[in-house]
Amino acid sequence: MIEGIDRIVDLVGFRSSGLTGATEAQVLSAVARCDTAALAVTDGHFAAIGRDGRTVRLARTIGLPLRYFVAKMYHGPFLVVADRIDRIFDWCQEQRIGWQFDPIYTRMVPAHVVVELDQVGCPDPAPRYHRFFDPPAGRGAADIDAAGTAYVGAAYAATREWVSRVPPRTPVAVAFSGGIDSTAVLLLARRACADLGRNPCDVRPFTLDLGGGHDAAQAADVVRALGIEDSWERVEMSADLWDLAAGVRVIEDYHPLDVECAATSLCLLQGIRARHPRLTHLLDGDGGDENLKSYPLEDSDLTLSSVLRNPLLYQEGWGIDAIKHSEVYSGGLSRSYVRTVAPAAAWGFESFSPFTVRSVIAQAVAIPFEPLLGGDAARLQSLKQDVVRAGIRALLGIEMPAHPKRRFQDGVRAVAPPRASKAWCRGIFTRLWDDRLRDTPDALDVRRSGNEIPAR
Repeated sequence: MIEGIDRIVDLVGFRSSGLTGATEAQVLSAVARCDTAALAVTDGHFAAIGRDGRTVRLARTIGLPLRYFVAKMYHGPFLVVADRIDRIFDWCQEQRIGWQFDPIYTRMVPAHVVVELDQVGCPDPAPRYHRFFDPPAGRGAADIDAAGTAYVGAAYAATREWVSRVPPRTPVAVAFSGGIDSTAVLLLARRACADLGRNPCDVRPFTLDLGGGHDAAQAADVVRALGIEDSWERVEMSADLWDLAAGVRVIEDYHPLDVECAATSLCLLQGIRARHPRLTHLLDGDGGDENLKSYPLEDSDLTLSSVLRNPLLYQEGWGIDAIKHSEVYSGGLSRSYVRTVAPAAAWGFESFSPFTVRSVIAQAVAIPFEPLLGGDAARLQSLKQDVVRAGIRALLGIEMPAHPKRRFQDGVRAVAPPRASKAWCRGIFTRLWDDRLRDTPDALDVRRSGNEIPAR
């Protein structure tokens, strides 16, 4: 391996959102040293890369994806780091090494761990993982009011921190269905503005309507009940714009529910962008279902026992050592949150959900679910509503309206679309990459060999 060559290519740099507890320089230093204790006392989101000699370390939280690829150039490995698969591929194309690339060779950094890689040549050593977030489970009071106060209180603190960094008199959009999570985020953001001496009406809820959707009617009822109807906007778009292939392309993934959610987000954000060309700050309630385990178990192979025995299952998947963990994508919300950040980025928004930060997740993990559920899996569907409404009542003194839970993609039209299959979505993903890779120069006189020696 040729010495003296910088073998890290960072295509995105340090990123953060609502970060507290450390400066950018301190986070970068902690990641480089693998100082998990220093990272553990931060909150909000960050994605960072550092190096100590030949050891490279990468770390991220749920809200900011971070991905890497090992390329071979100049007799040794190059670590290419970005937020997206296609960004890494474009760099490889520019370097004439696209022939080395395959999307399945990229790796997503799992949330809440430091990934440690040694750049020592072939074969590439397996990464090592060091956890910096490990909240104690089930130690809170088995009381709905107490759990709600702690959980919503943490969400308010995260929301206020994020809002405080938005320039004054700058509007903030809220992706608003009128459901429990988006209503809570709307109310918390308005209170944060008021407490910061700003106009709460700078926070504007937007609801997508692809034609007769339940969400639009539900959202109208909620803003009317809350007395904030003047700040609400219904975004009416043609259902023809709902494009699953675009969802696959934007999130670079093929899980059907995430693809459907992304396709729906793209419609909403396109509509907001057409109305408000300069609006860039976006809040949403993604992560609320994961925190309070509010998913019907019949939709998956999960049991109540597996959910309760794995406190971070919905946030991180089965874990980095499990058979079902995907190295390409990570797991849980660590994987699926791309359905939120990628559509937002595609339309020029900076997105944030208070339910994805570690202090809020920790309060959710602390809830003693077993005694509150009493073995009744069906109770998962109503527990979140009770906890969040109790917290909003305690913190804001507001009796929050409540409506039946439904998926984002199902609430925006009169009739929910047929479920896309995983095979169909994966087929779209495969064809997209087949087309891209087909155009990759492969002639020996065009592509760069890993044995090439750089000009001095």
